[in-house]
Amino acid sequence: MTHPSLALYGEAYARVDTFIQTLLDETGIRYAILIDRKGFILSHCESPWAPRPPEMAGIATLVASNFAATGTLADLLGEEEFTEQIQQGKNGTLYVDAVGSEALLALIFDTSVPLSKVKMHSKQAIRRVSEILLQLKNLPVPELDDDFSEGALGMLDDLLG
Repeated sequence: MTHPSLALYGEAYARVDTFIQTLLDETGIRYAILIDRKGFILSHCESPWAPRPPEMAGIATLVASNFAATGTLADLLGEEEFTEQIQQGKNGTLYVDAVGSEALLALIFDTSVPLSKVKMHSKQAIRRVSEILLQLKNLPVPELDDDFSEGALGMLDDLLG
């Protein structure tokens, strides 16, 4: 089974969520999704006025897959990576930008929102979120010893009978 490459929770989650919510407030975009490079949603926000959101898990998976495919294309063209992707339609835009080496930020907004405004504000948010994700990546992985396993199994036995 595939697992997210990052665990975003607690204070780190709250800080990331604040930066993403500020981005929504400053730009007028509808939805923002922070995705790890495997396609797992780490955080998401939506504007209160936005219509019912699309199915976010599917979007996250497709965005990560598309970004990976575009990375292969970048390699074939002699680039290290294409860090941004823009999909513009008649009524809306999907803008995806790399957040360090671990994540992607996908932004969905109307054509009434200027792309230049979104890019300018998203770069600031991405810089801040990247710092938080880098700190999480550098944290030591907790090691669980046999006592923990025995205690957890004992608790489950007590709970489930």
